Amino acid sequence: MAEARLDRLARRLGLETNPTIFFTSAGLMVLFLLLLLVFPTQIGDAFGAGREWIVTNLGWFFIIGVTFWLVFLAYVALSKYGHLRLGDNESRPEYSNLSWFAMLFAGGIGTVLMFWGVAEPISHFSTPPFDDVAPYSAEAASDAMSISLYHLSLHTWAIFTLPGLAFGYFVYRYKLPLRVSSVFYPFLKERIHGPIGKTIDIFAVLGTLFGLAVSLGLGTSQVGAGVNALFPSIENGTLLQVVVITVLTITAVSSIVAGLDKGVKRLSNINILMAVGLMIFVLIAGDTLFLLRQIPESVGVYAQDLIGLAFWNDAMSQFTSEGGWGWQGGWTVFYWTWTVTWAPFMGVFLARISKGRTIRQFVGGVLIAPSVFTMVWFVIFGWSAMELDGIGGSGGAISEAVADNVALAMFTFFENYPAATLVSGIAVIVVALFFATSSDSASLVVDMLCVGTADSGPTRQRVFWGVSEGMLAASLIILGGVTGRDGLAALQQVITVIGLPIFILNFLMVFSLYKSLRTERHTAVEAQFAGLMARWRFMGRAGAGQRGASARAAALQGAAVSSGATTGSAAATERSATDGAAPSETEIETGSGEPDTGTRTD
Repeated sequence: MAEARLDRLARRLGLETNPTIFFTSAGLMVLFLLLLLVFPTQIGDAFGAGREWIVTNLGWFFIIGVTFWLVFLAYVALSKYGHLRLGDNESRPEYSNLSWFAMLFAGGIGTVLMFWGVAEPISHFSTPPFDDVAPYSAEAASDAMSISLYHLSLHTWAIFTLPGLAFGYFVYRYKLPLRVSSVFYPFLKERIHGPIGKTIDIFAVLGTLFGLAVSLGLGTSQVGAGVNALFPSIENGTLLQVVVITVLTITAVSSIVAGLDKGVKRLSNINILMAVGLMIFVLIAGDTLFLLRQIPESVGVYAQDLIGLAFWNDAMSQFTSEGGWGWQGGWTVFYWTWTVTWAPFMGVFLARISKGRTIRQFVGGVLIAPSVFTMVWFVIFGWSAMELDGIGGSGGAISEAVADNVALAMFTFFENYPAATLVSGIAVIVVALFFATSSDSASLVVDMLCVGTADSGPTRQRVFWGVSEGMLAASLIILGGVTGRDGLAALQQVITVIGLPIFILNFLMVFSLYKSLRTERHTAVEAQFAGLMARWRFMGRAGAGQRGASARAAALQGAAVSSGATTGSAAATERSATDGAAPSETEIETGSGEPDTGTRTD
């Protein structure tokens, strides 16, 4: 009854979507916004308490879980399943490698690289997480780079690659709806279309909205910091950031209306070119030789430190830290909970642009290519910042800016380069475009999750989700301002709580995907075995025919000798008898049971 009423409402509004998923997700989001307006302090306290419990009791689960996903993806790509395509066996990619890479990067962590490219290395450089490392030392700089790469290269992209692989496999190979619930078909079967499946999809929609809102909040604070750096009279407060969100949401909605191929692709290509140009500028204008030497060295040190970092749980913090958890609660656990809320969005988005690629191509492209770019980005920006701040010294202007407001890090960094004002202005544009691209991509994907197909619904649906994302991001910024909390701290609290159920869903995807891959492999083996059995049966028939022909030929040869016939005549008779009895090679291979009509040559 309720579904029927929702369906009538959807038709009345001109919507083409699953009414239960759409209206429930939208209703819960609106309810959260209303509660936030009425009870901002209580909502902030509730999220703070929830984050504290999750970090203290389940932080280890997040850290080990993401490492497990990375190992699983490597296994699947290199295994016998790697040749399977995300689609029919005849499917081929729709986008060129360049456009594909630009879209997955710009829709992924472009805003993250701009925000943390300078801020995170400087943070670990000035405040090392290891007790025996002195701040601002060469060892602190090396550790800072390894930790930054750990947080934003392979492990981050493993969080995106896993759902992308699962969605692409089940949606395009199994022909299931383009929804998160389809990934759990091996366990739920047709129940993915029922209440359980719809509940999963609602969680995915809400997780995507909140995950994007946190990213947009970070991006907005950085844009505000850039505006303040360019125009010191404009204060980077809550009002400015809400204005920035409003302007950029309008920009994103304009791209949403254009659609995936036109809007996202165009913005992605422009964005990646501007970001690469900014990185090349820093490389050339900075200590070029030092940076070029650091690229391979930093990657090697990261590879050397990777296993230790991947399993580091800060287990001794209960004896050494006042909070009982330690440094990772504010860094690694925050990163993983934040990133995993992007998993439904990025998974569906990556699957949508990767149809036709093999599992090996998909994992290699999505996991390796952006990670390599991330490593180069962090080496150039991170090492340049640490060198300018004073390796072996006592800190400088950049570390002071990070301690005051991490959003200022990039612009304080650019003050050390030629044409600082111009470069800072370009950086603001790049962040803004990453903002718009992320909102654009997420709106399209959320609409796909509700519709259940790769074709987005009417424009009004996409516009609704684009506006909703902007409103949610603005609300979280206001939450931090009203409660007096640091903006980043408020975002961390919200996303850690929202990320837990999404993380559990992501974890279950591993077992669902593996179960399906094994089933497909067993089906292929059974088919191969059936073909071998058919070949064996036909070979048996061929052997029987050969033996029968030999017996007949012997009898004919004896008769020929008795009557004075020549040996050549008997041999000809034997060949004729043999040709009539034995099945052809074509018959053996195809199992058709039909005789070979082709000409044989002996």
